[in-house]
Amino acid sequence: MSNNLLVTLLLSVLLYREATAATNRTFPDYFKFGIATASYQVEGAWNEDGKGENIWDHLCHTNPTFVDNGDNGDIACDSYHKYKEDVGLLKDLGVAYYRFSLSWSRIIPLGLAGSPINQAGIDYYKNLIQELVDNGIEPMVTIFHWDLPETLQEFGGFPNPELVEHFAYYARVVFENFGDSVKYWGTFNEPLQTCHQGYGTGTMAPGYKSSGLAEYKCTHTLIKAHARAYHIYDEEFRPQQQGYVGMIPDTMWFEPASDSPADQEAAERALQFNYGWYFNAVANGNYPSVMIERIDERSKQQGFETSRLPKFTEEEIEYIKGTYDYVAINAYTTAYAQAKEETDPSVISYESDLNVDTFIDETWEQSASSWLRVVPWGLRHLLNWLSKTYNHPEIFVTENGVSDTGGLDDDRRIYYYQEYLSNVLEAILDDGVNVTRYTAWSLLDNFEWARGYSEKFGMYNVNFANPERPRTPKASASYYANVIASRCLVDTCE
Repeated sequence: MSNNLLVTLLLSVLLYREATAATNRTFPDYFKFGIATASYQVEGAWNEDGKGENIWDHLCHTNPTFVDNGDNGDIACDSYHKYKEDVGLLKDLGVAYYRFSLSWSRIIPLGLAGSPINQAGIDYYKNLIQELVDNGIEPMVTIFHWDLPETLQEFGGFPNPELVEHFAYYARVVFENFGDSVKYWGTFNEPLQTCHQGYGTGTMAPGYKSSGLAEYKCTHTLIKAHARAYHIYDEEFRPQQQGYVGMIPDTMWFEPASDSPADQEAAERALQFNYGWYFNAVANGNYPSVMIERIDERSKQQGFETSRLPKFTEEEIEYIKGTYDYVAINAYTTAYAQAKEETDPSVISYESDLNVDTFIDETWEQSASSWLRVVPWGLRHLLNWLSKTYNHPEIFVTENGVSDTGGLDDDRRIYYYQEYLSNVLEAILDDGVNVTRYTAWSLLDNFEWARGYSEKFGMYNVNFANPERPRTPKASASYYANVIASRCLVDTCE
């Protein structure tokens, strides 16, 4: 045997051992597996039983070209009528918890503080929650997942600071009605997308394009609304209900493009402009210093009398600081981050304020989503960054998954889950990161926002051409059920 061949074989063995180092070990007993959906994406029944119009209803109906193929969520997966069947699927999977969101306009049709509550909406969620509890599945509830009541948008939406009071009223209603059975709450799902894509790039409802201006006002209101809801729970409900409240931000992992200090700083800046924009405020009371400094300076150069990034008062900083009981992360993919020359200071936009070049490795496996490449190691790096940045907290992975264009033999989805979960396990066992929950996205193929029904994330296929919306398990459902039952990623574990 030649020396070159021997070296090649040895390297192959080492790489195999590295790849299987985590997959043949088991998850700790305390670790919980769950799965997620969101109200507008699965419920349907858009105008039934007193539900009010939300911004996605409005946008899909008034501008049908906004969504691929003119799709909308009018019926979606029809989970409003098929929730018992869905709970049966959850039981088949063996998940410990189900993360789902509430429709604000189903519960309070106008969304306004003090306006009438829709009892049919309350009853729907009470029935869903009870069905979960009866089947030994813990409900994990997101209060807001992008479907703002249209009436509130007509009053200005999230950039209007009055929304804090409307959200506080809504939060109190749901704590009062569901809190005896719900112990884990998330106030806002992926607020970056609510504000940046909803009011900055215009690629999500309500579709406004005011980057560098409205998205900062949106975030300012949203963070204060989160803190208000947290304190309402802490002061009025926690003593009896004994639950936990957090925010659910998202980010991809940004890997430095090189070892240079400039690229290292660029990657950290990207993380702070994405995840830190929201969670640094929740944890420490204010925006990341790099955001404050850069946006303040650029605003000054642009002739603004005050910064485009709104300021919290000292009283607000103290009120917001520490308003979380766990750290959550929605994470799917990775990009490289690279330093770049400063842009024209006259350009007003979030991207110009960030000023980082991002790119991907074209060899990374593609999905059906343009933004999602399969990069399992990025999740491990991100979990370590969260642990280090926020002083080793308890971390929940609240969304993780991959899209394809359909089919029941979804081997690439199985590969995705095996490799990403392997990196979660390595973060726990080898790095000492306190990750205690993993939430797959998603239970069902569903309405994927501007992509409509063209991208599939579900472990269960939904036939959207059939009025009955039948569900059929994919191969990934069987794989995930086996992982949950064995706490192991492969057939045999140590």
